[in-house]
Amino acid sequence: MKIFSGYVREQKRYTKNELKSIFSFDEAGVEKFIKSLKAYGVLKSVKNSTAQLEMSDLLDEDIEITDETAVSGDCLYVFTYVGVITSGSRVIKVYPKYLLSKKEEPVAEMKQVIKVLERYSNSEEQIINIFNGDGDNRSFNILAVILFLLKDYHEYGIYTNSEDIVEVNGEGEILWGKSIDESFAIIEDNKPYYMELYTGKTVEDDTDYFKRLHECVITECSKQLGRSQLDELFDIDTVELSEETLLDFGDRDYVLERLHKELNVQFNTRRQILLKTIYTYISQENRMLEENDGISMFGTTAYHAVWEKVCATVFDNKLNTTLGQLKMSVPLAEEYKSKSKETLINIIEKPKWKGTDMEEQDASDTLIPDLISVPQIDGVDYFLIFDAKYYNIQLEKGKSLRGNPGVSDVTKQYLYQLAYRHFIKAHNIAVVKNCFLMPTEKDEIINKGTARMPMLEALGLENIQIRLMPATSMYEHYLAQKKIDISLLEL
Repeated sequence: MKIFSGYVREQKRYTKNELKSIFSFDEAGVEKFIKSLKAYGVLKSVKNSTAQLEMSDLLDEDIEITDETAVSGDCLYVFTYVGVITSGSRVIKVYPKYLLSKKEEPVAEMKQVIKVLERYSNSEEQIINIFNGDGDNRSFNILAVILFLLKDYHEYGIYTNSEDIVEVNGEGEILWGKSIDESFAIIEDNKPYYMELYTGKTVEDDTDYFKRLHECVITECSKQLGRSQLDELFDIDTVELSEETLLDFGDRDYVLERLHKELNVQFNTRRQILLKTIYTYISQENRMLEENDGISMFGTTAYHAVWEKVCATVFDNKLNTTLGQLKMSVPLAEEYKSKSKETLINIIEKPKWKGTDMEEQDASDTLIPDLISVPQIDGVDYFLIFDAKYYNIQLEKGKSLRGNPGVSDVTKQYLYQLAYRHFIKAHNIAVVKNCFLMPTEKDEIINKGTARMPMLEALGLENIQIRLMPATSMYEHYLAQKKIDISLLEL
């Protein structure tokens, strides 16, 4: 079966005819495609209007018009996802919304985004779901399973069972205890000389059933990824380790029974996970990407959280750093020494509640900034309050304001500075700055302007600067676990 692959941009508005063209559907096929993607929450429909076509960010009121309206054709379709989705013989590659250029296939950018998603998933200890959806919409996430199996193979190699054997005068490690106890020694000059030494070595069984099964599964998965043209995108080398098919190992029930028995005698955690994943893969009747009518996914519907993580990493977030570990040009102020083991985030005041018949209590939650950086630049202490905003802001002369953070985002940014005002004053920190960080496909940092509220500005709080950060460079730093030079922001 032929695979049809296409790129689409997150939150761009597409007509039904555009989706038909990109993914080579007829009318019935595209209707089924749309219904399936909507059921899994990765595609939404919004009203068809000129204003909608010009928008690059979804607003709450845009989500979501009814299916009855959608059937009439009076709607546009929006992907609310970043990553890769497979639906039968269709492979959908959804790239981030800030990539606004006319490039139809941003392969290099998407490869980097995939790497960022992989690192983010690992850092958050997220488990890739083997199944997507629930109820009638539940489907086997074959793509996630294939990716796991191939990456596990490239990191750890093929599954092997080994046997420890003992030889006489072999080439392995000398087993001195056994040699002394069981060998005959000749004594000369009060020194024992052993004519026979017992040696030990580990031998792998190349004909092992599970080794061959693993090679077969890896070969099948590799071919699937290659047919779907995803090997390059995920930067995974395709391999052909076996000429056998799964039928050569017996019927499905027999193979699953053998795997179950092997699990019962295997106590290595990594091998257990591998065996369970192979078991899940083989247990599925429709394990071919192009033949699976369900939805497989690798990515996220919350890419804003990924952008926040990237910014926090490259700008050296100090929120979870204890006060005693902050590197400032002055020692910790006397009033904060008793709190030296508390983190920067924990010194933000919490709302206090008092009932008419109860003692005052602190609320469990309070203000939580995205990230705080406390660098020294040219010997001067800075206190930088950043908020990572995943927006496509339009802030140009002659154009209406669009894609901007809301009033609550602006007021909270001021309040973050207010929350730390006493700490800043106690340590004579000279420079305090507020800043929104937004991604751009451009190669340089762009000073986009400011956001301010006069009544909060009047309290002596810093207005909020807006910087568009080059996503490619930010990702390079994130993947390499390197910090960015904050002075480049020119705050």
